Amino acid sequence: MRYIIILICCLGLVSCNSTSKEKRDTAETKQPNHTKAMESKIAFADNPVIAHRGAWKAKGFPKNSIAALKEAINLKCTGSEFDVRMTSDEVLIVTHDGDFGGLVIDSTTYDELAKHKLPNGETLPTLRDFIKAGMTNNASTGLVCEIKPSKIEGRNKLMAEKAVALVKELKAEAYVSYYISFSYEIIKRIKEINGDAKVLYLDGSKTPQELKNDNITGLDYLVWKLKQKPEWITEAKNLDLKLNAWTANKQEDIDWLLAQDFDYITTDEPELAFERLKVVSN
Repeated sequence: MRYIIILICCLGLVSCNSTSKEKRDTAETKQPNHTKAMESKIAFADNPVIAHRGAWKAKGFPKNSIAALKEAINLKCTGSEFDVRMTSDEVLIVTHDGDFGGLVIDSTTYDELAKHKLPNGETLPTLRDFIKAGMTNNASTGLVCEIKPSKIEGRNKLMAEKAVALVKELKAEAYVSYYISFSYEIIKRIKEINGDAKVLYLDGSKTPQELKNDNITGLDYLVWKLKQKPEWITEAKNLDLKLNAWTANKQEDIDWLLAQDFDYITTDEPELAFERLKVVSN
């Protein structure tokens, strides 16, 4: 009888292990399908127009507001750019200047900053809320995340790490088309964390070859700087780097960038850029 009991226990253990393995195998096979489902929700629009701080100007929305982001999505811009800073309690927020409501962002908590509303009544958006808004009813517009450098030692890398971690947590990788920054430290750290992330440098101080050597996706320089160094455009194309320029608000600049076949044009005038794109296409 004792041997029969032992035999039954052994058979039960084998059965439990088999069931557990089946569950693990099922979970593993389902995971890629889930990833594909997330990625299939967005396909970036086939145009070069990136709305600078959102499509804010035509309808008078605040820059870097969720309303401006939604308008860029309505226009089907290929991208909507926004600026990220970090509060004293390490909350990533979307705003351009180093102060908000008369308070220095680096040394103020989010709760204190959020007491001051945007001009349209919106609460100062956290990066979390902004990304969630950008993932809602959006099938065409990539999120172009500019991380603003801090003068406080250690915060640049921390912001890079927290931004990438948040995007991963929200499963928003497919929605973030580019990370950009004036800080080379920030974009290099992002590439170290996530080799698949696409990063563009804003400062204009690096040659295309230097960017290529550091595995940077491309350059995103001032229009006038690129006009001064047209050889960089040719070099960037030869090196298969992405080309973007900011901030192109004049018709002549937009037309020039279209003639140079830039991948992207960052502008406060997305409506004008679409008009010029139609003229060139015809």
